[in-house]
Amino acid sequence: MTEEVKVHIVDDDDAVREALSFLMKSEGLLAKGYASAEAFLTEASPVTQGCLLLDVRMPGLSGLELQEQLKKNYIKLPVIIMTGYADVGMAVQAMKAGALDFIEKPFENEMLLPKVHSCLQQSTRIMTENESTQRIERLTKREHQVMELLVEGNQNKVIAAKLSISPRTVELHRARVMQKLEAKSLSDVVRIALAASKQELITS
Repeated sequence: MTEEVKVHIVDDDDAVREALSFLMKSEGLLAKGYASAEAFLTEASPVTQGCLLLDVRMPGLSGLELQEQLKKNYIKLPVIIMTGYADVGMAVQAMKAGALDFIEKPFENEMLLPKVHSCLQQSTRIMTENESTQRIERLTKREHQVMELLVEGNQNKVIAAKLSISPRTVELHRARVMQKLEAKSLSDVVRIALAASKQELITS
């Protein structure tokens, strides 16, 4: 099941959540507010999509602690940290832990919105990489070998020789690879393989 792309706003200040929700909706973006990190975690899952606007200092779990929980729960959601001047050090820690950006309160809408759009673009890349990985996981071991050799630029006859199988068998495996990856061309196969490879590097 694919979830809607949203701007998830986690801040214990009611006024901040309401103002940010209104701003996001005025930009044509879906938005939802959460009064605590714990409240967000009750709804978040590995298929949660969008951007997370996260206050760094809150009662209960802090923004940094929420980031740790997201990693533990395999939730790959781009994060923008919101911080007061005194908490800039914590924001830097959050970026070292993987946050995409941070912004100091109070901030101008013109400063925040470009960061949010960049965050959503990052989310789209993550979704593509996740989908590519899921497609490749459908392949058998032999199909995966054929895919890797195709991506390296090998012709069917060369692949057949390297795998000690017939060219006809390579053609059959190649057709299954295309079908399972939902690829229409060899360039699609290359794109999917590269996206999945990037995701493996991120999660390793």
